[in-house]
Amino acid sequence: MKLALPSPRLPAAVGWRDHAIGASMALAYVGWLLTGARALGFPRDEGVYFRAGADYIRWYRTLFERGADALHQGTIDSMWGMNHEHPALMKTLFGASWFLFHEKWHVFSDASTAFRLPGMAMGGLALWVTYLFGARAFSRTAGAIAAVLLALMPRVFFHAHLACFDVPIMTMWTLCVYVHWRAQERRSLGWAIAAGIVYGLTLETKHNAWMLPAVLVPHALFVHRHAILRGLRAGRLAIPSSLVSMAILGPAVFLSLWPYLWNDTLGRVQWYVNFHLNHEYYNIEYLGRNYFGPPSPKSDVPVMILATVPTVTIALFLVGVFERARASGRRLWAWVRRELRCNVPDPPARDPRETDLLLALSFAVAVGPFFLSKTPIFGATKHWLPAYPVLALIAGRGFELVRGAMHRALPDLDPRRRLAANVALVVCVVAAPLAVTWHSHPFGLSTYVPLVGGTAGGADLGLNRQFWGYTTQSAAAEYLNIKAPRGAGVFILDTTWDAWARMQEEGRVRSDLRAVGAPSDGLFALVQHELHMNEVDYDIWIADGTDAPAYVVTHDGVPIVSVYKKP
Repeated sequence: MKLALPSPRLPAAVGWRDHAIGASMALAYVGWLLTGARALGFPRDEGVYFRAGADYIRWYRTLFERGADALHQGTIDSMWGMNHEHPALMKTLFGASWFLFHEKWHVFSDASTAFRLPGMAMGGLALWVTYLFGARAFSRTAGAIAAVLLALMPRVFFHAHLACFDVPIMTMWTLCVYVHWRAQERRSLGWAIAAGIVYGLTLETKHNAWMLPAVLVPHALFVHRHAILRGLRAGRLAIPSSLVSMAILGPAVFLSLWPYLWNDTLGRVQWYVNFHLNHEYYNIEYLGRNYFGPPSPKSDVPVMILATVPTVTIALFLVGVFERARASGRRLWAWVRRELRCNVPDPPARDPRETDLLLALSFAVAVGPFFLSKTPIFGATKHWLPAYPVLALIAGRGFELVRGAMHRALPDLDPRRRLAANVALVVCVVAAPLAVTWHSHPFGLSTYVPLVGGTAGGADLGLNRQFWGYTTQSAAAEYLNIKAPRGAGVFILDTTWDAWARMQEEGRVRSDLRAVGAPSDGLFALVQHELHMNEVDYDIWIADGTDAPAYVVTHDGVPIVSVYKKP
């Protein structure tokens, strides 16, 4: 006689077990990121943030050791003046991780990995929050698929390795939207306070947070519209407590965690705002044209999303969008007919949290500014990463709908074959994004999806191959380590002096090689291939009398870095 073992089932209500699932996904992702950290070179911004993080931690150590002396403006400015264009939260975490895990406890032999760990942790947290959001909004299946599809976006995977702010603001934006959503559902003081604190931390992460009120305020007012109207009729204004909390606690948290703003607060905040409202415009190639100023192309967002997000993810997103739009349209039509006193049946059940509206606002506000002609596009996709968790959530809902259609098409499957069919469907959805993402490393910015012909197709279309000069550590460094004579000079072009010094300090490039500032000053010259770098190629050909590089780093046959050697 066979014993029938009960199949494990999670409780109907989302709870601590789901946090365990989300945390497990986050830890697995961070572990994956750590395995590839050393293969990825250092983009320009990381060197600045490494130094700033170390300075910030030096100030905290001064505060603990010398107390009030650390609060003098001269002391604060000497340690917090570095990179005051951006808020302090992530740089402080970079520095804390470096001090604890490299300097003190020696967990990581590379200082850069310790600096990068908080950014990777933010990537893991994004999966955790996305899973919980999807589990509560749709189903656990939708949440799990959404988290996996978010993890398997090549551009997200690339930026999640870095000690930068792009994945952290994606995470904090999503966490802020999620906590706000929960605050509208629970309507408790605790959730309102949490919304204010999380918004403050989001402000302290990156300036994208300035746009969040355009998501949260309309949504909260719409959710509470009946209570607000009742209050107005009674002669009082009923503002949702979460909005009050964000208006009070948000700026308080923002200012308290950034000591640079403690002196001349108004002037320094004004400088910070003006810097980003009038940000300089860097070179970027888009569809074969180099953009170095406005007007920016309005097609950039949809084209780059189609070219860089796995196509199956976009297909599932469109399925989910169609279903959510149709459901919202039915509710709106039922409301209109009811207001017109038509004899109609009961309308579809209303979501008191207005989740569809919140997700639509979050996606639209995250990408909206990049349709403006004056918005720089030099960051390619990284500046609108906050939209991608919503894209993944709706794609998770789309997967759920496809799975339901499969079950209806195959109603007679026994439980074992139904399970096999479900597993096969998951594999069909996940396999391609996994393959593209795995293959993209460490050339994440050069990688494009098969829909546009992969890396070669992106190059043929004239889409950017890279920026920040991070690709020097690819096979170009290996070539120099083997072929360059001792003490040879290397023109490093778009790689910064900070990045070169860090590579030498960590043994990625030989310590005797010298970085030089002009092709004529060294035996070797590097060219990181971008459209506006073509002139450097020409200069080297003229100076060296040859147009043949000694070595070319390629990804899927596309030149990424050329190494020239003087004859």
